[in-house]
Amino acid sequence: MSYNADGGPSMTRELERHVRLLHKFVGNANVEGKFMVFGAGSTQLLNAALHALAPDISSSPATVVASVPYYPAYKTQTAYWNDFEWKGATSDLLNSTRSSRETVIEFVTSPNNPDGRWQLAVVYSAATTYDRAYYWPHFSAIKTPADDDLSLFTLSKISGHAGSRFGWALIKNKTIYERIVMYMDEDTMGVSRDTQLRALKIIKEMIMQIKKKGDIFRFGYALTRDRWAKLNAVVASSDRFSLQKLSPEYCNYFRITRDPSPAAAYAWLKCERETDMDCATVMRTGGIIPREGILYGASSQHVRLSLIKSHDDFDQLLTKMKSLASH
Repeated sequence: MSYNADGGPSMTRELERHVRLLHKFVGNANVEGKFMVFGAGSTQLLNAALHALAPDISSSPATVVASVPYYPAYKTQTAYWNDFEWKGATSDLLNSTRSSRETVIEFVTSPNNPDGRWQLAVVYSAATTYDRAYYWPHFSAIKTPADDDLSLFTLSKISGHAGSRFGWALIKNKTIYERIVMYMDEDTMGVSRDTQLRALKIIKEMIMQIKKKGDIFRFGYALTRDRWAKLNAVVASSDRFSLQKLSPEYCNYFRITRDPSPAAAYAWLKCERETDMDCATVMRTGGIIPREGILYGASSQHVRLSLIKSHDDFDQLLTKMKSLASH
């Protein structure tokens, strides 16, 4: 098995064709005229995007920002490289004085992880990378095909095959595309051919299910909608906690107005009492393992709870949340 694939140094044509077909069937991204690059999940592509968008020659590292609450990997991945400087929240950058020659790279997750908000870039003249990991019908209403200059997708959030480590980027600009390809070739000589074969089998099955109208997206949406309703009822029974506000939205994929469900499959929970300022500790005391809000640039009053778990784990989460809400 060669390093090279039939579609180039790191990509098989058949997998690329099926990825494009999946987007067309779902209607969540415009793939016409776009270049595509495969990566080991979207995490590797985050690094590739940083290197592609930063200038080759600069007296200072490129500035990287995202709006709060943001996906923690933006900070940790940026901090790992000396060529970039993590400046944190976009609001802080907008309120500061900066050089006109400063290169700014903004990460925008839409729908957002962890609170599911729809977001747009807010820093004028920034080079923007859109993380569209959750823009699929089981998580989010499909409003219109995304047509970003640079957007990232990952198999882990579509089918749950996170350990297979497969993602892709859609890119408008040929120069940026070539820089990302160069990074991928130098970094890992492309994505494992075995991984690409597995991804192809998964995506083929998803497309077949879509054609039969009994697809994974309908199943996934029904499940997350049901779990959200149950958790929201528990939280609403007490003044101790609150969740992000969700509203019904029209979805072009299902062709209905959808009942609320978290667009990133997470509950962004806030502890409302002054005695519960460290919400993560409150959760752990109640037997729940959360992700702390401070990891996302937010306050310690927030935590992220995942709805993507086994039935038994979710039932335990509900039971423990009922106990905490009753105190």
